[in-house]
This record gives sequence, C-alpha cells and structure tokens, in this order.
Amino acid sequence: MNLTISGHHLEVTPALRSYVTTKLDRISRHFDQVVDVKVLLTVEKQKEKERRQRAECNIHVKGNDMFAESSHADLYAAVDELVDKLDRQVNRHKTKIQNHHFESNKRTIQ
Repeated sequence: MNLTISGHHLEVTPALRSYVTTKLDRISRHFDQVVDVKVLLTVEKQKEKERRQRAECNIHVKGNDMFAESSHADLYAAVDELVDKLDRQVNRHKTKIQNHHFESNKRTIQ
C-alpha cells in the first residue's frame, strides 16, 4: 500500500503522520487489496472558526477509486470522521465484489 500524506497551509508533524497511518490501518485490515492512498490535510482560511480543519482522502483499490472528505474544528476529529466514511465505503465495495450467488442443490423428482 502506497501512502501519501500531504498538508496544505499546514506542516504534517510526525505525530500527525503516525495518527493518520494508525487510523488507515483499519481500512487495510478490512480489505487487503488497497493499492494507493493519498491523504490531504488542510487548514482553511475562513472567518468562521468551526469546521476549519479539513481532511480528504483518495483510495485506489482493485477495481474502484473512492473519495471521502471531512471537516471539523479539530483535525484529529476530522481524520476520525474521514476514516469512518472510508471504512463504510470499503466494506460496501468488499461485499459488492464477493460472489454471493452460489449453486444450490436442486431437488430431483424421482
């Protein structure tokens, strides 16, 4: 899994980088065919104070690309919401690609 973490108007500290990687391990634990993950952490220059910290992520898995974004007053809370959204998308994709249609034993008339 290739992981790219970048910041916009923000310096990505080692503590923030390790927090994001530990949270994204949950996604790779649920679905092991994750190819590429790009995380962008931004601080928006708005006059309003709430929802200033934003986290967005692009995930490339086998057969699909997924995108999620989250905004919150705290960057760590935004990362938590982002991982929750991505986890739901990955689980939905995983159940979609599994083959649930199997041949049942048909009764024979004797």
